[in-house]
Amino acid sequence: MMNLLTDAADTTAAGSGGLLLMLVYIVIIGAAMYFFAIRPQKKEQKRLGALLSSMEVGDVVVTTSGFYGIVISIQDDDCIVEFGNNKNCRIPMRKSAIAEVEKASDGAAE
Repeated sequence: MMNLLTDAADTTAAGSGGLLLMLVYIVIIGAAMYFFAIRPQKKEQKRLGALLSSMEVGDVVVTTSGFYGIVISIQDDDCIVEFGNNKNCRIPMRKSAIAEVEKASDGAAE
């Protein structure tokens, strides 16, 4: 009888140790997901938000579809971009459709 009680106690201790180890693995995997996926994405969103908020008329932009253009006008969430040498090709678009911004002063320095 005593042997059965000690075996049951050992099994319970091993089960709780396995549960604790599994919990540690879940925490480690969650931390890895945060540092490798979530954190860099938030950092990139902050960078792009700062870039779009500092965008000015005359800046050269690249859209998410790969078109290069010059910013002609800026409203709240929209802007008008002129593409190519054709002065009639002005397209209103969302600021979120802009992937990169090159400041007008950067291009003039070169």
